[in-house]
Amino acid sequence: MIPVRAYFRLFTGYMRPYRRQAVLLAVVLFATIGLQLANPQLIAVFINRALEDASAETLIPLAALFMAVAVAHQLLMVWASYLAEQIGWSATNQMRADLMDHLIRLDMGFHKGSSPGELIERIDGDVTALSNFFSSMIIKVVGNGVLLTGILVLLWFQSWIVGLSITVFTLLAVLGMLRLHGVTVPWQKAIRATSAEMYGFIGEQIDGTEDIEANGATNFMVRRFDEIQRRWLPQVVLGWTGWAMMRITSMGLYFFSLVMVYVLGSWQFGVGTLTIGSVYLVFQYVQMSHMPIEQIREELIDLQKAGASIARVEDLFARKSKLVQREARTLPHDALSVAFDNVTFRYDDEAGDEIVLDGVSFAIKPGRVVGLLGRTGSGKSTIARLLTRLYEPQGGAVRIDGNATWDIDLETLRERVALVTQDVQLFRATVRDNLTFFDPTITDDKLREVLHRLELDEWLATLPDELDTTLDSGSGGLSAGQAQLLAFTRVFLRNPGVVVLDEASSRLDPATETLLERAVDHLLQDRTAIVIAHRLATIARADDIVILEDGKVIETGERLTLMEDEDSVFSRLLRTGIEEVLT
Repeated sequence: MIPVRAYFRLFTGYMRPYRRQAVLLAVVLFATIGLQLANPQLIAVFINRALEDASAETLIPLAALFMAVAVAHQLLMVWASYLAEQIGWSATNQMRADLMDHLIRLDMGFHKGSSPGELIERIDGDVTALSNFFSSMIIKVVGNGVLLTGILVLLWFQSWIVGLSITVFTLLAVLGMLRLHGVTVPWQKAIRATSAEMYGFIGEQIDGTEDIEANGATNFMVRRFDEIQRRWLPQVVLGWTGWAMMRITSMGLYFFSLVMVYVLGSWQFGVGTLTIGSVYLVFQYVQMSHMPIEQIREELIDLQKAGASIARVEDLFARKSKLVQREARTLPHDALSVAFDNVTFRYDDEAGDEIVLDGVSFAIKPGRVVGLLGRTGSGKSTIARLLTRLYEPQGGAVRIDGNATWDIDLETLRERVALVTQDVQLFRATVRDNLTFFDPTITDDKLREVLHRLELDEWLATLPDELDTTLDSGSGGLSAGQAQLLAFTRVFLRNPGVVVLDEASSRLDPATETLLERAVDHLLQDRTAIVIAHRLATIARADDIVILEDGKVIETGERLTLMEDEDSVFSRLLRTGIEEVLT
């Protein structure tokens, strides 16, 4: 079954900006079809007049007209192909952008379950399959369909017997290919799915090459690669089998139609119902009918890929974020209060994952700095992700300034709540673009002002081209501490009301430790902050302490009060050594 309805439903909105180009394409296309049908008529007239001993003065204009029509036909075909490609790629480029925008707005649970390579293949590979089909569909499917119809009509005018015979053979060929198409679409869908899996696997392995080689896992990864390839190869062979079946059907019916033309043409010429020119015309039209059938067959192969891609693209568009926006409240530009109200959370509720947070409750007053402590796996980083609403809790509520996070406009929330982790993502761009996240409205003067407030002027001066220094993707060629300085500057530019430092100072290097400590002091000033850290120096900034264990709050209170209480968990941690106990 051809997914024509799904195909045009997907593209209707994207074609609206290109309606004028589509109308022009239709005019050019019909002009090429008219010229293509006219040329055999000129040759038939030429043959009949030549046999009637017509003069050269009569035949030369016909020959010249034939060549002019042929050249005009080729030029119009080039123009039509250009217009079709332009429309197809323009429409699908917008689709790529919309699909990317849609996926970026999905919750983090979706992205954790999909590898980057797989998403790239689905965003670019599947849409490219649609673009390739769409750009040639109008030319080769619609255009050749109209051409084939015109050929059959003209054959009926020449001889109803030939017209009827070729019409029957053509219908059999088209119906046979459509039937085979319905069988082979699932094969192509399986190929696309395994292709996405392969690219996702390759992307993961390239990203983890250093760890794979260092830990001797190369043979294991090669074996996994081989397993995917072994599944992929039979699927590709099956897909090409579908192509071969359609080609055999098309070629078989074409040869039968040629035999029929020879038999019927010679018979009708013998009885005098057709002239030599008419016999040539019939034969030429039958040969011409094979070309549009073949091109339609080739496009049905692309349609198989497009049918699989349509389903996968529509599936992505149908994915809904679990981050439901109930209201769209804004937040004031001040330090904000934070509260976790009996929050329960697991990363995959449907899969029955272990509970990460179990009834967690604590409150932070505006402007207070809270040190969040706990062993690895106790739920500290999960609290940071819930606060920035990368995930949604299954129970309870996370509140900022008294409002549940699902009642706060998501863009406002991400602007007013900033998260800094120990892994800073840098882009292959200038320091300026990395600091501003490519926001052209932030001036260099503003950047320098913020860097001055963070006491990073000297650090900036050490860079070769200062703000124009180009960084590489990933670490950017900077040390971990320097990357953290960039991250702090990013946060300072946003001027948030809540800052979450998720072990952001755990990878300090001596050269930038002093700068980083001063930057943290400025960053936490007049802001509410949650500091997740193992370093005693960082915890010393905290006004309050919250300690987690196995997803539950086991202690909370003012830092100085807990320090003085020898029976408190925090006091015991200080006596034991925080770095040793919490790692």
